[in-house]
Amino acid sequence: MDFGASCRILRCNSDFVAATLNLGSGSGAAGVSGGAAAFSRETVNVGYCSALRTYALCTRRMARACRGDLAYHSAVQGIEDLLIQHRCPRAGPTTQPRPLPQGTLSGDACFYEKGFFTREGRTPEYLHCSVFGDPHIRTFNNDFHTCAVQGSWPLVDNEYLYIQATSSPTRGRTYATVLTKITIIFKNWRQCIDQQLYQAEIDNIPAAFADGSVWSGERQGHHSLQVTTQSPGRHAEIHAAHIGTLLVVRQSGRSLSLSLRSPRSIVGAFSPEQDLQLCVWGCPASQRLTTPQPPPTSSPAPAASAHAHCAALLPAQDVYYQACVFDLIATGDLNASSSAVGALQDAQSMISDMHRVHLLPVAFAHLTHTPPTLLLLGMLGTLISA
Repeated sequence: MDFGASCRILRCNSDFVAATLNLGSGSGAAGVSGGAAAFSRETVNVGYCSALRTYALCTRRMARACRGDLAYHSAVQGIEDLLIQHRCPRAGPTTQPRPLPQGTLSGDACFYEKGFFTREGRTPEYLHCSVFGDPHIRTFNNDFHTCAVQGSWPLVDNEYLYIQATSSPTRGRTYATVLTKITIIFKNWRQCIDQQLYQAEIDNIPAAFADGSVWSGERQGHHSLQVTTQSPGRHAEIHAAHIGTLLVVRQSGRSLSLSLRSPRSIVGAFSPEQDLQLCVWGCPASQRLTTPQPPPTSSPAPAASAHAHCAALLPAQDVYYQACVFDLIATGDLNASSSAVGALQDAQSMISDMHRVHLLPVAFAHLTHTPPTLLLLGMLGTLISA
């Protein structure tokens, strides 16, 4: 045993999160027979118990290094409670880690852009997604949705990357929601990186992964994965060289935002079971605010003032302008406008073709005779009446 090892309980935590992320995706679906549903629940519980036993084994290995660590003792007690709650046998199979491919990787294998250029003789095609504000989503396909979602939703779920966003109601306003937590898991990939977990919450955007490290996978003097910041606690950039991906997490006012640039081949590397990804397909149809309704009797912020404020901050009346006005009307907080400004800045830096940065709001295109104020207030009315 390594007596000098540091407590790495957060690695145990992230491995457990990754092992249980998709266990419930197929259970309890409408329309299945009672026997099929029971079998599905049994299968899920077997997998969950295996993950719990693996979690417990990981904590036992950390016992000496983590003596006196509060997070460690909380994890140990939590595992004990979950084993009892799910009636898991103490002995049984454990979750096996994903095997690493055999053989030696080529020099550029952990640097996606270099490897792609070597194979294809050109740079990759990059796609962009952003989630910000109430929340608003610009998808990889350049669709733009404002969503009435609460709780946790997957933004990206592919072979290399899992991103989940949590949206909660704003304080004192039942119809407006904001992003309050972002969870990012970089999955184990060959000999390039070990699995890494990153989590950000309001007033806590760390410039490090959950285990305290700031990089992973050193190769040829470079890091496959690295976290940097320009504003500690309120901004973080994660460079994932092994998949050619850049992520920017920032806090604007009382809301988080995420911007992402990733190659098309990475974005498309998912199975049919990974069928809920807001960055790919946008909000579920039932959660999209697309139907104008009569304006509410009163609004937290005067519409004219919201338009004037956003017009002074943004160069065009595009989807970012629409989102800015919507957020001001919904929250009455002038700081809410900074989410749209930051998202536009990220789009300008992540999209190489400047003609594709500004998107025309679909509602404006189809309803050219309807004043933008009524459209925005109408969307807000949908939330209030929901």
